[in-house]
Formats: sequence, structure tokens, C-alpha cells
Amino acid sequence: MSGPQRARRPDLTGSVTRDGVSLHYEVFGDGPTSVLLMPSWSIVDSRFWKAQVAFLARSHRVVTFDGRGCGRSARPRGAAAYLNREYAADTVAVLDATGTERCVLVSLSRAADWAVRVAATDPDRVAGIFAIGPSCPVPAAKLDLEREWLWLAPAVEELAGWQTYNREHWLRDGLDDFRRFFFGVMFCEPHSTKQIEDMMSWSADIDAETLADTTDARLDPNVLAAEPFEAFAAAVRCPVHVVHGTEDRISRPAVGEQLAALTGGSLTLIEGAGHVPLARDPVRINLMIRDFVASVTPPKPERTQWVRAPYRRRRALYLCSPIGLGHARRDIAIAAELRKIRTDLEIHWLAQDPVTRVLAAAGEQLHPASAHLLGESAHLEREAGEHDLHVFDAIRRMDETMIANFMVFAELVAEDPPDLVIADEAWEVDHYLHENPDLKNFEFAWLTDFVGWLPMPDGGAREAALTADYNAEMLEHRERYPRLRDRSIFVGNPDDVVEQDFGPHLPGIREWTERNYDFCGYVLGSPPPTGPERNTLRRRLELQPEHRLCVVTVGGTSVGTSLLQRILQAAPLVRRAIPELHFLVVTGPRIDPATLPRRQGVRVRGFVPDLADYLAACDIAVVQGGLSTCMELTSAGTPFVYVPLEHHFEQNIHVRHRLERYAAGRRMRYAEAADPDLLAKIIVDEMTADSSFRPVETDGAMRAAAMLAELL
Repeated sequence: MSGPQRARRPDLTGSVTRDGVSLHYEVFGDGPTSVLLMPSWSIVDSRFWKAQVAFLARSHRVVTFDGRGCGRSARPRGAAAYLNREYAADTVAVLDATGTERCVLVSLSRAADWAVRVAATDPDRVAGIFAIGPSCPVPAAKLDLEREWLWLAPAVEELAGWQTYNREHWLRDGLDDFRRFFFGVMFCEPHSTKQIEDMMSWSADIDAETLADTTDARLDPNVLAAEPFEAFAAAVRCPVHVVHGTEDRISRPAVGEQLAALTGGSLTLIEGAGHVPLARDPVRINLMIRDFVASVTPPKPERTQWVRAPYRRRRALYLCSPIGLGHARRDIAIAAELRKIRTDLEIHWLAQDPVTRVLAAAGEQLHPASAHLLGESAHLEREAGEHDLHVFDAIRRMDETMIANFMVFAELVAEDPPDLVIADEAWEVDHYLHENPDLKNFEFAWLTDFVGWLPMPDGGAREAALTADYNAEMLEHRERYPRLRDRSIFVGNPDDVVEQDFGPHLPGIREWTERNYDFCGYVLGSPPPTGPERNTLRRRLELQPEHRLCVVTVGGTSVGTSLLQRILQAAPLVRRAIPELHFLVVTGPRIDPATLPRRQGVRVRGFVPDLADYLAACDIAVVQGGLSTCMELTSAGTPFVYVPLEHHFEQNIHVRHRLERYAAGRRMRYAEAADPDLLAKIIVDEMTADSSFRPVETDGAMRAAAMLAELL
């Protein structure tokens, strides 16, 4: 199956064969209640549930399967193989194969018909039905007769819109036209480019003949007359809840209203939503599914505790981004200053590896919910090439992980709300809170050291359009809910913000940031040592007086492995020119030091908790290009060479702009580092050159803490 690796892998996979048709299924989690996320129309496989699986599997046993005709299930031929009764029978076969005696059925679109059939014919197997955007043959669905006429009409040359819903057109290589149109109509909400791309990817391997068979089966008037849907719906005895978007252009809201009426169920209309709110409004749908499952299953005994207001300590929940270990150092510094102002403050951290290692070394308290967070570093490593990380695309494709992690946060703050949430570039939290502002029951402070997602020069028109759309959505969020962030803090100064536009017809980044952010100046993990302090530090680190030190570090992921190998090739050449120079190569928490070659005068270590001390004590550094590391070197006046990851827009645009403003660091392209002689020469030149960096303020943590303290 194509596409990025999924956020959560299944605990069990398998297949069951029914009447010669193989059906692929997956099982996630082992909770006491089973939830079957049903397939939908065979144009896509079960991956369309990606925003629900990880969340639901934390509490329930979740089963999914690819419907016949798609994914890893078989593709029988002929319309008879795709009748509604076949999909319903497939559902029961998967329940049997997975040992699922009873479950809640969750359906999208056409699957509402199959869920109703299963509940009517096997009532003991179904605890409830949660139907999203149902498309089933109720009277209201018959209003779309024009659409059905188009299916069998003679195809003409230039087809557009619903005209592409045409059997002859599909079979003569026109299915791609229809897919592009159909998914665009399916997601009528603005800023749905990622959801449309997902659907295009998941439907890429569907063949026209199979999809035509599924449509012929659905429209067969003889079958519809012989098996009236209303009879099945009237036989349903389990609870039913229907959710329908008011802007659904695939199945009109009246269909959902009639399904709820026929089954005696309840109905939720989502104002402004299209056909697939589970993808476009995943937080709301996830919570609705959770609440529905709870309502149809026996309650668990609970023990709760409530603390009277006078006895409650001030509490802050600190969210620290795992993308770059430098966030952790600055956040720890801010937390220390905040505790000085609010001495009764208790701080818990919601974070994941490798940031948790930095927090543990500092003695900080990790919130237990951190154990449920899904790894973002691993995703970025899978996305990376050789010293190449297209970070905008990588984060955009990390949406499955990000929604799962937001749900961890959402449940945490709902059950035990803190007084203050501090989010340092926790992008998913900021985004989904703006999408669901009613979930905010705390003061919220947002920190970042860059503003604006920007395209790389070779990204072309597509990347320029996508980054502009991403920025436009953020601007709309902020305009609509300006008070959702109780404080927006930029880690830096106004001149550190790039002078570019968010996109065509969008405001300038710097002017908008100056209007919408407070500036705390740069936040250092610790003040740079003075001359005597540096000598003391070097002695503590057991650095010999006659030796000079070059520190090499590439951050918290394994993306920098290839750069380390190139630097190790150049190290003997550097030492030939400067024999007293020794190298400390820090691989970080995710690169095994044993995988790198050994060189004389080179020490290789893994995770180094006191790395900042080595950066302050060294004579030169070679780094990957993360802002925090570069700014710590700048503050110490240490010469350094930085090699930004290719296609990493933050390192190549935002960080570069800031370092040029401070006259700090020597930028080098990764391709140049392929020449060990050139790399060695640049290291030697930088080490022997006079450097005069602009001074970096040392009170940024104190200023940021003062801004945060006002919220407590």
C-alpha cells in the first residue's frame, strides 16, 4: 500500500474468504468494546479512517477491513458481486474471523445501508450504529435522478462535473477525470487540499471495470424493489446515531434525516460540513464516536476525586515540540524563570522521545499521558533522504500522527484542565484548538521562533500554492478567534522575522507578526560563559589546556547520519592542518555511535545531556542548521559551520535570515561537503578567521516567563 507509514500499526492482520472473495482485515488495540470501522464505496480502501483508528484503539478494540473491490481485498467481476447484501455478509464474515461477538458499527456513506442490514438480520452482533454522511436508498435519495441518468448516457468528448459520472467514460480511460471531480465535491470545505490528495492516492489502484460494477449493482432497480431498504431500517432495534453535513454535495442532509427517522435514531447536523467530516473535522467526529460507544456499552465503575478551589495548586502543562532538541533547552530555561515568579506553580510536560531525555536530565516532571503520544521523529526520518528533509511536505503528511496526538491532549485537558497550557510549536494543538475552540478551558500561550510556511525555490507553483493555502488557513483562524491564544510569543525580535509575504494577496509576514505577537528576544538555554567561566567549564569537561575542540552535532533525529560521515572523512585533513584540534562527534539519541567509522583524535558519543556545555567550551562547531544550536554558538561567539538540510524551509530561509542578521556562522551546502578537502579548508578558515557576531540578549527566558506569569 502506497503512502507514508501509518501512525499506528495494527496488532493483528489477516484475511477471510467468503464465497471465493478474500477480505483483508486489521485489528488495533484490545479494549473491552469492539468498534468496526466499516468500508465504504470501493473507490477507496480502509485508510480513510486514519484519523480515528489511533484514538479509538487507545480505549477500544478497533477492526477495519478493505471492502471487496479495493485495497488488499479481492476484486470479483460482475455487478452481482457488489450488491449491498454482499457487503453486509462480508461484514459478518469479518466479525466471525476476528472473533468479534458484538460491536458498534461505524459507517460512512454507502456503508450505512450495510450496517442497517447487519443490525436487522444479526441483531445480537450489533450494539449500535454510528452513521456518517449516509448514502442509502431512502426517498430523499431519489431526488438525484439526473445524476443516475448520466451514468448510462452516451459519453461525449468534453465531459465536466457530474458528466464524468458516466460508465462509458470510465471504461475509456476517463476514471481519473471523475476521481478528481468527485473528491473535490466530496470536500467542499476550504483548505481541503490534503484530504483530496489522500483520496486520490488511496483510489489510484482502483480499476474502471470494478468501480463500474459497484455502480451497476447500486442502481439495479430490480434489486432495489426486491429488497426495500425501509424494511431493514424498520427492523433495527439497536441505538442509531446519524451525523450529516449540511453542505454535503454527495448525499443530501435529508437522507440522514430520513435514516434517523426510519431507525428511530438521533441526528446531528454539522453546519458547513461536507460528505466526510471524519477527515475534515476529525476531533469532533472522534469525540462523538467515543461518546456514542460509551452510551451503548455498560458503564465501568469509576473512582473520581475533586479538589476544592482553595486547595488547588497553580498548574501548567508545557508542550515541547520533538522536532529539534533545542526547544527543550529553551523551554526548561523559561520554566525555571516562571517558577521564580510563581513559586507555587507545578509544571507537567507533555512530550515524547527524544525531548523526554533532555527533560529527565533536568529533573522535570513528565505527564503520564506522554506515554500515549505517537512518534514524530520516526516519521521525519522516514520522510528524509540523504541530508534532505522537505519539512513542509513531511509535516503535512504527518497529519495522522498529529491528530492522534491532539486527541491525547484533548482528553487530558478535558479530564483535568490545567490553569495554563504553554505550547512551544505544538502545531497540532494550535491548529485543532482553532478548529474546535469550545475545547479550550484553560489559558493558552503559543511560542514559536518562526512565522510563515514558505516554499523552496525548486518547489514550483504547486508548493507555492500549498504553503500559501496553509498560511491563509492560519490567518483565517487567527482573525476568527483572536482571543483563543491568550498570548502569542515570538522567540526573537521583530528584525528576526523574514520580510516576505505569506503568499499572493496575503499580508507581509513581518508586519503581521509585529501586530499579532509579543517579542521576548532570543531564549538561551543558559547564559554564555565569560572568559574565566569558560576556562572553568573546560576543566570540568576534562578538556586539556593544549587541546582545541571541534564539536559536531546533528540534532535529535537520524537524518544527519550522512553529514556525520562526510565530516569524519574531512577530520584527518583538518587535524593535519591543526594537530592540536580534537573532534567530539555527537550522534544524538537516534544514531548508534557504533555505526560510524573511528578516526584518530575523534571521540564519538551518542546522546550528551550536557551538550550545551561542550558548545560553550569548544573552539569551533560543525552543525546541521537548527536555530537553537546555531544561536547558542552565536551567543558564545564560537565560530561555526552550518549545513542546512536540503528543502528544509525553516533552516534555509528563516534560520539563515536570522544568522545573517547576527553575522554568525558559515553556511555550506551539503553538496559542497562531498569534497573532504573543501570541507576541511572551510573548517580551518572559520577557526582561524576573526569573528564579530552581534550580541545575543541573555534575558529572553526571563522576559518570556514574565509574559506567561501574567496568565496565571
